Amino acid sequence: MLARVGQKWTVLTMVALQDAPMRFGDIRRRLEGVSQKMLTQTLRAMERDGLIERHVYDERPLRVEYALSPLARTLLPLVIALKTWAEDSLKVIEANNRAFDRKFPA
Repeated sequence: MLARVGQKWTVLTMVALQDAPMRFGDIRRRLEGVSQKMLTQTLRAMERDGLIERHVYDERPLRVEYALSPLARTLLPLVIALKTWAEDSLKVIEANNRAFDRKFPA
């Protein structure tokens, strides 16, 4: 479970869904750089783990929305904290990477 929760697209999908349910296309537009295949895999894995709920509406055209489950809502504060930490620490981590790469060239 830690591997799934720590995945980039899982974290970003949870953050995207924190305020309201969304359709696939809306999620994809919110997540810059995610491919259709990767988002599909992420949503399926999250649904399997019980982190999101998939609602299919009997309408034409078919409408499907994804929402965070109650289980995911208990995890959301930690996910937001992880995302914030990663964003706040990015410059330091990149500087550390450059210093390491200078010390140990490939």
